[in-house]
Amino acid sequence: MTMKKFAVLAATLIACGHACADDEGAKRNELWLDTGFATYHFQSDKNLNGRNPGIGIEYKFDDEYALTAGRFFNSDRQHSNYAGLYYQPWTIGPVRVGAVVGGFNGYPKMNDGGWFLAVIPAATFEYKRVGINIAVIPTYKNRLHGGISAQLKFKLWD
Repeated sequence: MTMKKFAVLAATLIACGHACADDEGAKRNELWLDTGFATYHFQSDKNLNGRNPGIGIEYKFDDEYALTAGRFFNSDRQHSNYAGLYYQPWTIGPVRVGAVVGGFNGYPKMNDGGWFLAVIPAATFEYKRVGINIAVIPTYKNRLHGGISAQLKFKLWD
């Protein structure tokens, strides 16, 4: 995916997120600083990198929607970038559940390291100024290695 296509994707995600946000719902104006990931891989015999340091941002503009973007060192020991939209319409106690849809790059066996789209199931728990995102990444052929990733986050403002 070229940078022009990536910019179009980002603009589309922003427009869709704001269009989908419920006027009756709880509006937010929160900016979160996200860390990289700690990942448990389903294919533990492949010597994959489970420590995925990085940095990102997350802008929550509604209880169910948040925009996210960042960079991290992935399971294939390459740098990856991401940009996406969280949609988490369900709650189980204090946990929001849904998915993140977005663009990713940096995985050598997926589009030769180029950009690709993915939908990843995700759950989020937040308490005051700290939180955690949990994502379940499915294995995709021999191109992407599945696992469960945890990402810490810290609220910068609300």
